[in-house]
Amino acid sequence: MDAGLKRELEQKVRDGERLSREDGIALYESDDLAWLGGLAHEVRTRKNGDVVHFNVNRHLNMTNVCTASCAYCSFQRKPGEKDAYTMRIEEAVRLAKAMENENLTELHIVNGLHPNLPWRYYPRSLSELKKALPNVSLKAFTATEIHHFETISGMSASDILDELIEAGLESLTGGGAEIFDWEVRQHIVDHRTHWEDWSRIHRLAHEKGLKTPSTMLYGHIEEPRHRVDHVLRLRELQDETGGFQVFIPLRYQHDFVDMQDGKIRNKLQARTTMATGAEALKTFAVSRLLFDNVPHVKVFWVMHGVQTAQLALQHGADDMDGSVVEYKITHDADNYGTPNKLGREDLLELIRDAGFRPVERNTRYEIIREYPGPDADRRESPQAMRV
Repeated sequence: MDAGLKRELEQKVRDGERLSREDGIALYESDDLAWLGGLAHEVRTRKNGDVVHFNVNRHLNMTNVCTASCAYCSFQRKPGEKDAYTMRIEEAVRLAKAMENENLTELHIVNGLHPNLPWRYYPRSLSELKKALPNVSLKAFTATEIHHFETISGMSASDILDELIEAGLESLTGGGAEIFDWEVRQHIVDHRTHWEDWSRIHRLAHEKGLKTPSTMLYGHIEEPRHRVDHVLRLRELQDETGGFQVFIPLRYQHDFVDMQDGKIRNKLQARTTMATGAEALKTFAVSRLLFDNVPHVKVFWVMHGVQTAQLALQHGADDMDGSVVEYKITHDADNYGTPNKLGREDLLELIRDAGFRPVERNTRYEIIREYPGPDADRRESPQAMRV
């Protein structure tokens, strides 16, 4: 990058001036990761200080049966396949209750688009989970699932959301976003929920008082300009609604092996390579710099590995997600070493080891508990990890 442009971008960021599409593309073209990460870290520190947020959550995938066959997805199964499954609601409650003694604060529920499950299964599942765990927040369903519920119920998304909220829903999940640009999307997505419906459903959720996450699946066949376009669409919607709490870049995974049947379901991997650690860190940094009106950027450690996740905290991220427990959507694909679960103590150790102060939050980013920062006895001068 030209030194003059570098100074111009630095000045924009430090003056709080909004970056343009051209600025975002220029940032991706820079090969100076230390400079880029440092600039993003300035913004992250201005917004969140030395804090890294986390929560104690459990992911539940109640069915992997799905009408769609998205090119990147190793999770979906068709009805009748050997390892297709659909949980009874009682089973989901049992799995959730198993973490009750760990002071669980959130259930994160994402499913396949099941062709035969009745609409009533979904509000009833929330109602029973809320009854069993009244102090646990329910973050459930992607915009793609809500769109699917419109089809199977004949109801509007507005009425669907009202019924789910009455059953206990506190937030949608951010999935189904992938990459919004049609140039890419038509090759990776095999369902009918695209930007128009995804944004419509999140807009409705925000109007009803829900706060939601937003996501981007990167590192497959998209180019940096598609990532910039994706973030700017979300930024514009955030200007309108203010309803996004966090942005989550999700690292595309190769389907290394399916442990159940040996099949490789990922249709992209023959022509893709997964994003390197450096590309991941660049994506976090540029996202933090562009998405100026969202308070938090989360690194989902399951998709990045714990060490890259720690480094992302120095490149714009301020949230490490939570304990997770069996995130099948990724673990059905990657098999590259991330654990199923990190407990509270594991997360505290990782955050402190990276030089930050852990803060436990709930789904709405309300503080539950603040913890001491790095141990001074382990570091002469505790500070954020330098790259």
